[in-house]
Amino acid sequence: MDWLFRGDYATTQISVPLLVLGLALAFLGGQSLAWVYMLTHSGLSYSRNFVASLVVIPVLTAGVMQVLANNLITAFGMMAVFAIVRFRNILRDTLDTSYILACLVIGMACGTQRYPVAVVVTALVAVTMVYLWATAFGSRHRYDVILNLHWARPLSELDELRALFHRHSRRTHCASQRLNEAYGGTDLSYRLLMRDPNRLEDLVKELRGLPGVSRVTSLQAEDESEV
Repeated sequence: MDWLFRGDYATTQISVPLLVLGLALAFLGGQSLAWVYMLTHSGLSYSRNFVASLVVIPVLTAGVMQVLANNLITAFGMMAVFAIVRFRNILRDTLDTSYILACLVIGMACGTQRYPVAVVVTALVAVTMVYLWATAFGSRHRYDVILNLHWARPLSELDELRALFHRHSRRTHCASQRLNEAYGGTDLSYRLLMRDPNRLEDLVKELRGLPGVSRVTSLQAEDESEV
């Protein structure tokens, strides 16, 4: 293993144990922020790949800083490489951007003769990507089905509808409530976490038999992702 620990031929050599420690801390810090984002996100658009990129980008940034290592020429070279990628390619996926950044870090590490940085960054980023894929990190499953219906009765009489949902679901969330002037009444949209997903047809049948309910439609909800 002497080639790994003494294979740095740059002007200022690095310590491999400190490199590993820095990258590991970056990984833990990025994952901590990713967990916070998952728990606190409340918007309509949720991207699992964005959450994964929150884990990868700190590791890559730490690798970039190790490659630069107070070298102004290398820093300007990296700016030029990023300018080429930015203006010649449009990446819509943040995780794809992470892969591009990883390749840049590895290539620059090899070009600046910082071979330990290239080896360690390659190994850690590969393990991180496999971990994110194998554990489906960042995915959330809070609802099974989306139900849309028209409620012709006053909103003060929704208790009967809520009781029906309570019998069939563990969690109910009213995502939309809109007054329908053309038909009278209110258009409602609910997200449900079913007690038994196989009994969705029973729930829809009971809803259609409830007085004041019409135009019932259901949509199977997958794990939350890009909207």
